[in-house]
Amino acid sequence: MPIGVVHSIYKSKGDAPFQGRDASEITELEIYPEFTAGLKDIEDATHLIVLYWLDRARRDILQTKTPHGPDVHGVFACRSPNRPNPIAFCVAELLSRKGNRLVVQGLEALDGSPVVDIKPYSSHIDSVPGARIRWFDKQKNVKFEKGVG
Repeated sequence: MPIGVVHSIYKSKGDAPFQGRDASEITELEIYPEFTAGLKDIEDATHLIVLYWLDRARRDILQTKTPHGPDVHGVFACRSPNRPNPIAFCVAELLSRKGNRLVVQGLEALDGSPVVDIKPYSSHIDSVPGARIRWFDKQKNVKFEKGVG
């Protein structure tokens, strides 16, 4: 059940960056009135984990290419929006709260995307130093060796 909706400048898939960390645009999360009480003390968080539904994604794809190279990977080994249950995860900076609206930066969600949940992000709890995606690291090294990137 959605708890809110995304208001974004990104209207179609081609408008949004591949990762929210690359997004400098401001996005607004409108939280539905019946969930507003759940926002108590949200201003104490500098960053939020935003879970939202990729309502325009394909759900019948299990393998795909990524923007990082020509190899095909399983959708559970990459961050493709097309997947059986297209739930997106993004860490966004909380800039302000205006009643039931959260103003954030660093979210790549399309306008109208349903917000599934919000959690405060903590580098002490959520960060795993040294975590890696091996195929991504290999592809990144190939690009640097060829002088790309």
